[in-house]
Amino acid sequence: MSSLKLHGVVPPVVTPLTPDFHVDKPALRRVVRHLLDGGVHGLFVLGSTSECVFLNEFQRSEVLATIAQENNGQVPMVAGTMDPATDRVVEHARQARAAGVDGLVVTAPFYTRTSQAETIDHFRMVRDAVDLPILAYDLPVCVHTKLERPTLRTLYEDGVICALKDSSGDDGNMRMVMRDFAGRDDFSILTGSEIVCDYAMLGGAHGIVPGLGNVDPAGYVRLYDAARRGDWTAARAEQERLIALFQIVFQGVPQTSPNASGVGGFKTAMQLMGLIPHRHMSRPNKPLSDEQADRVKAILIQGGLL
Repeated sequence: MSSLKLHGVVPPVVTPLTPDFHVDKPALRRVVRHLLDGGVHGLFVLGSTSECVFLNEFQRSEVLATIAQENNGQVPMVAGTMDPATDRVVEHARQARAAGVDGLVVTAPFYTRTSQAETIDHFRMVRDAVDLPILAYDLPVCVHTKLERPTLRTLYEDGVICALKDSSGDDGNMRMVMRDFAGRDDFSILTGSEIVCDYAMLGGAHGIVPGLGNVDPAGYVRLYDAARRGDWTAARAEQERLIALFQIVFQGVPQTSPNASGVGGFKTAMQLMGLIPHRHMSRPNKPLSDEQADRVKAILIQGGLL
């Protein structure tokens, strides 16, 4: 059994950038303090919301070191290792281990078209090379490979993975995965969705990995706490409020890509809240315009965050 038992609210930490596209370490420290003050139960470093794949090796090391120092062991910290090929993922995993993380987040390989059998080998090779607990990250919209249910069961039974972050958008399949792992106390299932957290918790999920949690971590903690105590009326009410706040992710389209509008929406909100000084993303993603930022501001005011 893995010693890492992920649960609760584990947001993927936004990476603030300076105007010349360096990691803004003082702003990143403020973001971490904001999350910890909001009561989160863990930190997901270098995830999709962190713009992981845009960052070079040095920038990744800066992010890891800065968050590890600010967190100082207060909550578990897992690190994304996303890259197309196994050996490169192993390099990122070793870097993360050196920074003192508690676990790794691994996707299927991408760009190349990888079979389920090769995907299983990929996870095994990473686990063999770096002896840390692994959270499997199901993200077919980005990696173009689905982590199928038999694959997850094989990886679990072989002691390779201890948790799943489901960002597949396939809630029916996730419900079946929760059924597959019902009663397995050594395996955690976390939803990557911001808007069906109450449903996921009711179905048996152990936690939530919301990008919007960078903006309102305390709201997701309230939702999680309500679900844990079985107060589904309160959980639903908090979820509805967060769905209204989630509209910030749509203010950049169609001028920007979905990724730039989504993460850019989070960054714009955080800039307006005084958490980070700049809202731009890694190139070539476009930042939200001033007009779009004004719409985000109106949503924040309506949601009581400004």
